[in-house]
Amino acid sequence: MHPEEIVKNPHELYYMQVQRERERGERMEDSPRNRKLRVCVATCNRADYSKLAPIMFGLKADPDNFDLEVVVLGSHLIDDYGNTFRMIEQDEFEVSSKLHTIVRGEDEAAMVESVGLALVKLPDVLKRLGPDVLVVHGDRFDALALATAAALMNIRILHLEGGEVSGTIDDSIRHAISKLAHYHACCTRSAEQHLIAMCEDHTRILLAGCPSYDRLLTSYPSEDPVHVIQNWLGDDAKENGYILALQHPVTTDIKNSVKMYGLMLDSLMSFNRKTLVLFPNIDAGSKDMVRVMRRKGIERHPNFRAAKHVPFEQFIQLVAHAGCMIGNSSCGVREAGAFGTPVINLGSRQTGRETGENVLHVRDADTQNKIDHALELQFGKRYPCSKIYGDGGSVPRILKFLQSIDLDEPLQKSFRFPPVADCFSQDIDHILETQSALAVDLGGTNLRVAIVNMKGEMVKKFCQPNPKTYEDRMGLILKMCTDAAIQAVDLNCRILGVGVSTGGRVNPKEGLIIDSTKLIQEWSGIDIRTPISDTLHLPVWVDNDGNCAALAEKKFGHGREVEDFVTIITGTGIGGGIIQHGELIHGSTFCGAELGHITVSLDGPECKCGNRGCVEAYASGQALQREANKLHDGLYSPTQPYADLLMKEDVALKASEPATAAHLINAARLGNPNAEAVLRTAGTALGVAVVNILHTVNPSLVVLSGVLASSYLAPVKKVISQRALSSASSVTVLTSNLEDPALLGAASMVLDYATRRMY
Repeated sequence: MHPEEIVKNPHELYYMQVQRERERGERMEDSPRNRKLRVCVATCNRADYSKLAPIMFGLKADPDNFDLEVVVLGSHLIDDYGNTFRMIEQDEFEVSSKLHTIVRGEDEAAMVESVGLALVKLPDVLKRLGPDVLVVHGDRFDALALATAAALMNIRILHLEGGEVSGTIDDSIRHAISKLAHYHACCTRSAEQHLIAMCEDHTRILLAGCPSYDRLLTSYPSEDPVHVIQNWLGDDAKENGYILALQHPVTTDIKNSVKMYGLMLDSLMSFNRKTLVLFPNIDAGSKDMVRVMRRKGIERHPNFRAAKHVPFEQFIQLVAHAGCMIGNSSCGVREAGAFGTPVINLGSRQTGRETGENVLHVRDADTQNKIDHALELQFGKRYPCSKIYGDGGSVPRILKFLQSIDLDEPLQKSFRFPPVADCFSQDIDHILETQSALAVDLGGTNLRVAIVNMKGEMVKKFCQPNPKTYEDRMGLILKMCTDAAIQAVDLNCRILGVGVSTGGRVNPKEGLIIDSTKLIQEWSGIDIRTPISDTLHLPVWVDNDGNCAALAEKKFGHGREVEDFVTIITGTGIGGGIIQHGELIHGSTFCGAELGHITVSLDGPECKCGNRGCVEAYASGQALQREANKLHDGLYSPTQPYADLLMKEDVALKASEPATAAHLINAARLGNPNAEAVLRTAGTALGVAVVNILHTVNPSLVVLSGVLASSYLAPVKKVISQRALSSASSVTVLTSNLEDPALLGAASMVLDYATRRMY
């Protein structure tokens, strides 16, 4: 054992192991091979050939170590895209096989059919050639077919330019090829780190740089760039006086990419500079873009030239001496930086790519004005050269890497996962048990614990008076939870965790009760998660009772499949929770959704929080009890006895009996005008608070919960109709159907997160 392993944590050991394996891999690269390596290079289009050609030249130049086989497929063989296979033959490569794999149509279905056609044709070719290694480049759908076929035929794959990040479906295809590939030659340090993060074997990743840089840095500068420029743009074209435009469709947003292409062409026509427009690639949407180009008469416009293909050495000269390059080609964010050529990158196709300071992004190119402004800023500038993607030495590194491949190693690739907890292993007992949660509710009067299953059913409920001291209360919580967990076994319930609902301000991230309500003494600054978790050896979630009520509605009640809603609890106090975009709002200091303390009057009755005019001081159970006792004591009309103020038919209280909110509500229901007036004021106050909420977070649903909810439903709806803005007044207001939202909400925290983690 290394001495440092005694003191390092698992993650540090993991990366130390990575470094040792990398060093071992470097030593392996220096060991000689026993026989020549049979390498098949498959090229699909003009762009990937520019990256693969330098490697192909290097393999061809070393016949003692390599046998080169070349397979040509994809758009290389299509006339509309320049029949670019001819340039491979001009480079004097012997083509082992040509495969027509493109299904025309240039839409999403055609791309899928092309992949399928390639998969049908490739097995015969690969079986005949029998390569040791297949070299695949990039992120095209053709390359995905190549990698899939090779992987299924047990052929080792070297993937070029994996680990990079960009927009569109290319990102997904690139990462999929990386997972199929056995070896990786990447271009940047960030790409290497991405591959490591994707759990690829670190000894099989080479930071090589981009092979195209080997050619472009030797091709530039040219002794006679003017000849190349005038050949493609006309005799009056000059260095730094023309624009190079290359825009491809974004397959995940074809409509907008075609619109953006039209805006780019309009902007270039109004900018009035010599412009060479290259045809888009064969992705879905390219036919629509070509139609736009022809509809605008680009091929007949005196300032424009259109080309299906430009040989790589000439294309590099055009890039190097352009006054500006515009579009969404990867060449703009990669190769152009080596020359300091100003680039305008349009849209999302290259989002995430590493770029130099020469690139100006217009990601939301939805107006011609934005593109016009970008052209004014970029055209004619020169930037410092950047070599983010290579230094010109990529090919020797890749050839050495290929020579180091040990064909005797097992073909099955392995992934290098960082340290994680032991995997959960389920058996039949787990499947037959009912997944359940322990729910705890700490109220001002009672302490309740329940076993709640996935359907929101209370399998078993326990209730005890809430003790007055911290020690007694915590001891009772632990005892009740332990007893409930034991009974859960007999009830065939598997407890996944514990959810705790409590009054006051709660930090759910740390499981801390920051400030308790005045009804629960000695309950502020309490870590409730740790003692429960240590005792039961289960994960514990904690939140405020109002938030729990909202979570209960989200999982079991009216809030299911509702993105934005508010729950208001009307009980001893007023509380609630806010669900916004499907997530609970806690606020920066966990004071979000203190709905009971919305001010509805500047000079109203005093609230327990010390403020005046809070809705809780009008509409809570305690507020109604206060008003009932005023009526009981005859305070509203000292000349009248209590019976005249509150009594109505069957409602009668003894002089010594305290009045409650229930007495007040019953009296109002029986027609007592004094009780009706109190409830009307309370309902109006709550309605005003709800209107304030509507104007702040604009929910689509308001759920009234608690014992007073039914009494407030009609008044709240009335106030909304009178006071809310028309844009917010269409909100749905309902009373909760849940019997015990605090306990159900506590359970939902467990059932949502624990089941997501374990299954």
